[in-house]
Amino acid sequence: MNTQVRKEAPNHDKLTCYTDYKCRLPKCVDRYNAWGRDRERAIANGTWQPLLDAEPVRRHLLRLHAEGITIYRVAALTGLTYKAVRGFTQHDYGNAAPRRYRVTREVAAKILAINTEDHTPGLVHPIGSERRFQALVTIGWPTIHVARRAGIHPSNRTSIFQASRMKATTAQRIAATYDEMRHQRPARHGVSATSIKRAKQQAADRRWPPPKYWDEVGAIDDEHFEPMYRVTRREIVAQDAHWLMTTNGLNKEAAAQRLCVDKSYIDHAFRQHPQYAPRAAA
Repeated sequence: MNTQVRKEAPNHDKLTCYTDYKCRLPKCVDRYNAWGRDRERAIANGTWQPLLDAEPVRRHLLRLHAEGITIYRVAALTGLTYKAVRGFTQHDYGNAAPRRYRVTREVAAKILAINTEDHTPGLVHPIGSERRFQALVTIGWPTIHVARRAGIHPSNRTSIFQASRMKATTAQRIAATYDEMRHQRPARHGVSATSIKRAKQQAADRRWPPPKYWDEVGAIDDEHFEPMYRVTRREIVAQDAHWLMTTNGLNKEAAAQRLCVDKSYIDHAFRQHPQYAPRAAA
């Protein structure tokens, strides 16, 4: 089993998987090579036009929104990030990034293919909204303040994440609130120093990733992505050794050999992370 902490691609259906995450799965390599061949042919024929005017995409998104299909819903249907889709209708809150005026053919085709007849406003997975709440806590925002800004009753600020699905409109409100609050200082909005310290400590104790982490990995809405924020190699070894010993029936020496570490390393890993130590560890 692989015990190294590395940056995994949040998906395997885009060119960024190959170019940005150095993924070399056969299907990803084939996709990249096919794109390269198409590009070379188009250049030779004088038809290469990688970017298009994004105005049709912007107008289509506004029409969809008017019909009740939110930007968050479009992102879920197309596999694009919320931030990427939102960029066609408005600038990035708190940053200098302007509205997007150019778009690739692939992205334009995905968005323009959505219509109100086939896709009605629906429910989405709550993981992205929950992670946004948690990320704001890491920079000192108590969840009660986040809930109020997002138009959510404070008493519901945790229960809404316990269901398997939530309203797409609620998810979009939370995403918009996150984009605003992440660039604001809690102290300037009436949050006491004690509350800020308590919020940051809560996030640190639970190892919640901050906004910068999600900016880097780009998978805040991916329910299948497991964040590795502040997870050490020793903890990963403890997890893997636990799995080998409890699932495969290996003893500690055999598990160490499988993980290419010394038995003493597993001993240290279990001492630091006793929650993974099997009760009858050999």
